[in-house]
Amino acid sequence: MRHKVRKHLKFTRKTFQHRKAMQRNLLTSFFLHKGITTTEKKAKSIVPMIDKLINTANSKDEMNAIRFVMQYLFTEESSKELFKNVAPKYKWKKSSGFTKIVPVKYRDGDNAKLVALRLI
Repeated sequence: MRHKVRKHLKFTRKTFQHRKAMQRNLLTSFFLHKGITTTEKKAKSIVPMIDKLINTANSKDEMNAIRFVMQYLFTEESSKELFKNVAPKYKWKKSSGFTKIVPVKYRDGDNAKLVALRLI
């Protein structure tokens, strides 16, 4: 039996590294542009990471927070955007609820549900 086995979204990627790189690309683009349009499953998979990064930027001391955030973001511009513009806006929030998922349309071709992921 498979009791309490946590299933994670695979997104039909064969390796863990490919899935992690895809999520890091989404996070980097999200913080650079303050929102992205992607499929619903991908958006739901990065929402906890966004909450974690914003909480880290607000709570930890700056040097450790920078080290932690750079594990998730590819570019320096996106991390600067997080620390200078995004995180200070949400200092009053407790721990989550920084994003909003809005349905946009169904994609032509494979009929996947596209959503817009934005900061509140």
